[in-house]
Amino acid sequence: MLRMPTVALAVVLIGTEAGAQSYPSKPVKVIVPIAAGSGIDVVARAVSQRLQDNLGQPFIIENRPGGGTTSGTAAVASAAPDGYTILFQAATLTVGPATMSKLSYDVSRDLAGIMPIVNSPFLLVTPPGKFKSLADLVAQGKQPNGVVNYGAVGFGSAAHFTSERFALSGKFKVQMVSFRGTVEAQTEVMAGRIDLYFAPLTTTLGLIEGNKLDALATTGRKRLVRLPKIPTTLELGYLDSDFDFWVGMLVPAATPRAIVDKLHAEAMKIADSADFRKQMAAIGGDPMDKMTPREFDAFLKKEVERNKGIVKAANIKPQ
Repeated sequence: MLRMPTVALAVVLIGTEAGAQSYPSKPVKVIVPIAAGSGIDVVARAVSQRLQDNLGQPFIIENRPGGGTTSGTAAVASAAPDGYTILFQAATLTVGPATMSKLSYDVSRDLAGIMPIVNSPFLLVTPPGKFKSLADLVAQGKQPNGVVNYGAVGFGSAAHFTSERFALSGKFKVQMVSFRGTVEAQTEVMAGRIDLYFAPLTTTLGLIEGNKLDALATTGRKRLVRLPKIPTTLELGYLDSDFDFWVGMLVPAATPRAIVDKLHAEAMKIADSADFRKQMAAIGGDPMDKMTPREFDAFLKKEVERNKGIVKAANIKPQ
């Protein structure tokens, strides 16, 4: 009587390991919860192409924008936990639980981390020539009838959270204008119809170097190697305004551990490869601190709680 469960468990473990060895045996869906051309999308495509080359099966990108990246995230959270649906998400993932009252998923319960791959702090970009400095922009928002309108990919997105956090630090008035993706928001800033956008460097660098956008500051804890003349918001005196924009891989929570570990090992190879690092550096992405899947899970849980505290302090009402 006691031997049967042990035998059954052994069969399951052997089957799981065998499944991981043959994984993937069919195309893998890669969901990006934001429009094509965004920072998350750029990293997802670079990694997915290498996974496809290394593992011999198509890794097919599917962009699912909407709900401040929650629509695509929810699709992965409810997907079959078999390794054939992968999510590329960013720091946005830990903001949603703090700013949205009715999420259909729980980050810790429904998703399992593979690893964070790239870190790229936001750049605070404005229309070319409109503001002389960050202080000039803040001064506009402090006028009696003044306001700074900013772009965001929906309520609860990282740009929304970062903009409100910065406005709290600078004590000035802001108003959100929602867009479906980073490219659309940046286009409106270039046209002068939006005052401010916190954009990932991965999609903004060329526009800054081409003088199509002004970058007044970065949200990183230190200056960017690629743009050393741009100060951080912390340097300029805006306390608690820093925000790192990491991009990483996740899968549904019940995905077999052997498959999680295999994806982690493959992602580590890619993140450590010279050609990938060179590609990311060209668009301003730095390697993220290395984490195991379980360390990534713990990091996500900690960030969710931290952001809930910030939202409460900023008096942002969850929607």
